[in-house]
Amino acid sequence: MAKRIRVGVNGFGTIGKRVADAVARQPDLELIGVAKTRPSFEAEDAIRRGYPLYVSGGGDRAAFASAGIATAGTLDDLLSDVDVIVDAAPDKVGRENAALYRAKGIRAIFQGGEKADVAQASFNAMANYAVGHDKQSLRVVSCNTTGLARAAALIDRSWGVESWDATIVRRAADPAESKKGPINGILPTFQMPSHHGPDVRTVLQDLPITTLAVVVPTTLMHVHVNRVRLRHPPANAAEIARTLAASPRFRLFRGWERVEGTPQVMEFARDRGLGHNDVMENVLWEEGIGLHGADLHFFQAIHQESIVVPENVDAIRSMFSLAPNAEASMAITDRALGLLVEGKSIPAR
Repeated sequence: MAKRIRVGVNGFGTIGKRVADAVARQPDLELIGVAKTRPSFEAEDAIRRGYPLYVSGGGDRAAFASAGIATAGTLDDLLSDVDVIVDAAPDKVGRENAALYRAKGIRAIFQGGEKADVAQASFNAMANYAVGHDKQSLRVVSCNTTGLARAAALIDRSWGVESWDATIVRRAADPAESKKGPINGILPTFQMPSHHGPDVRTVLQDLPITTLAVVVPTTLMHVHVNRVRLRHPPANAAEIARTLAASPRFRLFRGWERVEGTPQVMEFARDRGLGHNDVMENVLWEEGIGLHGADLHFFQAIHQESIVVPENVDAIRSMFSLAPNAEASMAITDRALGLLVEGKSIPAR
């Protein structure tokens, strides 16, 4: 068997712990360790999972020791033993870490909370898998951008996109957060258009997309309200639903499943039991897809805590040319994560 790529994860919070779990399950990757700045229940959980724990940033190993949490060294030690680091630090901290990675000659993958210029390219497996080949740094785009880019790549390949207008109904906070709001209110985002459209174009440069956003008092998921003018519309909405349902990383709920909205989606996730109650796919409803002439309307829901996780794995594979194309990489990733449904395939480019 070929040597596995050695991976470190800097940050073990919402995204980092999920990426670490995903990397540990891949047949061609090896998780060397994870890094945190301060002791916490998540640091303790890393030890329980058998992940060597390193101290990052301005962290103090003595603080971990006093909490009874063993550490394997500092972030510098971790970087000396990996081929690539996945930076899952809080927003804007990744940019500060980038200089360290460059100085050590370590390849790095950043998250969508950083500006696009933190890395050589922005990445989404379905949209631009090949962009990562031989890159020193990649940025996996944000949760909302990931969901839009996946859908746009699939729809554009299938029917062509003349224009795309989306309203992002954003969750106010993640479930574990207690310092964000609103608690009671719907807040328009007065950046018009919102940043999501330009961010999608960092991976799909020619996509004619415009976005707006509002924030609502929920922690469960984001919802996108999409109106797409198709260049070559199919005969009916059922064809669109079949295409989406047949694609990896899309989950289409049918009417009889009685999934009315995001609460039932998350209950489905709890029952499915992939870990952390995650939904790594774009979620759509068969009844939420409409076609009126060339105008496609559809809703999709995005689980902000987990949708980018498989993309981080594919970004590593692209960077090191471990798989020849997106289809091959996604199949390996999704099988290891329990997402693969036999019979699903990506339409030809």
